[in-house]
Amino acid sequence: MNQEIDCVSAAGDLRMRIESLPFARIPGQSKLFLDYIADPVSLSRYYPNAVASHVEIANRIADVLSRHEVDRTALCDVLQRQNTAVGAAAETLENIDLLRQSETVAVLTGQQAGVFTGPLYTIYKALSAVKMVACLRERGFAAVPVFWAATEDHDLDEVSVASVATDDGIADTFYRPRKYLEGSSVGTIAIDGSIDIAIADLFSQLPATEFSGKLRDLIASAYRSGENFGSSFTSLISRLFSQYGLIIVDPLDADIKRLAAPIYGTAIARSIDMVTAIRARSSKLVADGYHQQVTVEQDYFPLFWHSDDGRRRSLRVDPKDGSVRAAGEKFKATLPELQRIMSQEPTRFSPGVMLRPVVQDYLFPTVCYFGGAAEIAYFAQNSDVYRILDRPVTPILHRQSFTVIEARFDKYLEKLGLSFTDCFGSADDLSSKIVAGVVDPVTAALFPDIEAKIDSELERLALALAAIDPTLAAGFETKRRKIRYHLAAAKKKFETVRLKKDETADRRLRASMANLLPRGQLQERTINVTQYLDSYGMYFIDWIYKSIDLSDNSHRVIHF
Repeated sequence: MNQEIDCVSAAGDLRMRIESLPFARIPGQSKLFLDYIADPVSLSRYYPNAVASHVEIANRIADVLSRHEVDRTALCDVLQRQNTAVGAAAETLENIDLLRQSETVAVLTGQQAGVFTGPLYTIYKALSAVKMVACLRERGFAAVPVFWAATEDHDLDEVSVASVATDDGIADTFYRPRKYLEGSSVGTIAIDGSIDIAIADLFSQLPATEFSGKLRDLIASAYRSGENFGSSFTSLISRLFSQYGLIIVDPLDADIKRLAAPIYGTAIARSIDMVTAIRARSSKLVADGYHQQVTVEQDYFPLFWHSDDGRRRSLRVDPKDGSVRAAGEKFKATLPELQRIMSQEPTRFSPGVMLRPVVQDYLFPTVCYFGGAAEIAYFAQNSDVYRILDRPVTPILHRQSFTVIEARFDKYLEKLGLSFTDCFGSADDLSSKIVAGVVDPVTAALFPDIEAKIDSELERLALALAAIDPTLAAGFETKRRKIRYHLAAAKKKFETVRLKKDETADRRLRASMANLLPRGQLQERTINVTQYLDSYGMYFIDWIYKSIDLSDNSHRVIHF
């Protein structure tokens, strides 16, 4: 499916061309993911409320509204406070007011609090939720987009880098405060003065454009000393999506945890049943030829414990007496004791990955969730958790997925004789294709020609030897394989050297691969949005929004 979309840019009108690339043609996709996006309903044993199309989501609204229990006024008061604090625009505050109304549902998505927003898929997730809300509103339903900032997570390594592509490769900007408490929730980690060095490093990798100054000011206003990873991330996300009314929620907020306390309590009480069900579901996935995204051991517990020193520690069940212990400290409690602590101090707890979706959907009247391939796999494991906690299972839709190919890289690929899908091949395959097609087709053609001639002569010799004595022919076959091996090695070395000697072709290939498949991954999994905001300003956000087609479950390749 190919599309053309007219957009506005700083230089005037822009026409984008969009083509769909089935995920089955992209290496590294899991069988579960491919089967799910091909036919979600066929996997209803894992996804009980799966829908064949996003247009069917509206059919869930009545059930979702009837099952929502949380006080909307209390929830929206917290959201108004949080979003006002990070500089939310009027559109967001209007959406919070809309959420106060009993007939309004929420479309959720979320991501970890990556520095400078993390990889591009964070942006694509948010815009997918916004587009779904627009679809529901066009049909007369009240809906709002909600972005769950996963500030409770405690893996700083996963959120501390922002990467951009240069002509020489990938440039990583790392930011870690000089002092922080290892193991604490990243949302609480304070931003210190060294953030200025990180921002300077990021912009040293980007070209100076008409948008660079405003972009730098925008980032510096969000990421500054005195803020923390959570407030900086939510502030920048809020400003990037100001016109779309995206509601941000920070789950570390004490009032959010108090609202979530009932579902925490039920999860503690039913924790044994939950773990048993998750383990059974995981075994079934494996038996059906799929993978389990999370390994859940018998001692797994669905909540984390936040200790006195501020660390987020996993809880484990002691098989000897059924008590629950916190990793790395002396804390130990029975399930009734945990429930009592939770009722008094809900801030002591945060949900693990198997429980988090249920907590989100308990707090919000969630009609659907947008996630990536890994989250789709999580949902296959945890739908029984919804059942055990007596909650309606929320359908997960795959977020829109994009590769952006700017005009320069389209020209590079054309001059190299490559298509985008060719780039999924090995380095040797790419070198061979470029050398044979563009750089030195004459010399490249010698290898198959000579190999065929040698093979023909070797075959003639083998027949002659066999006529004399079969054992001579058998020994000769080994030598024949060695000759072929050395020819192939010579061909590979020629292609490598010849490509490097053509500096223009080599430079174009390196720049294209760094931009389109950085480190062998889809662009959206590595590159930070600042690369495109620096080149195109906030127009880029609008272009991506216009490029979303929720009826297309393929990877969408944008050319402009």
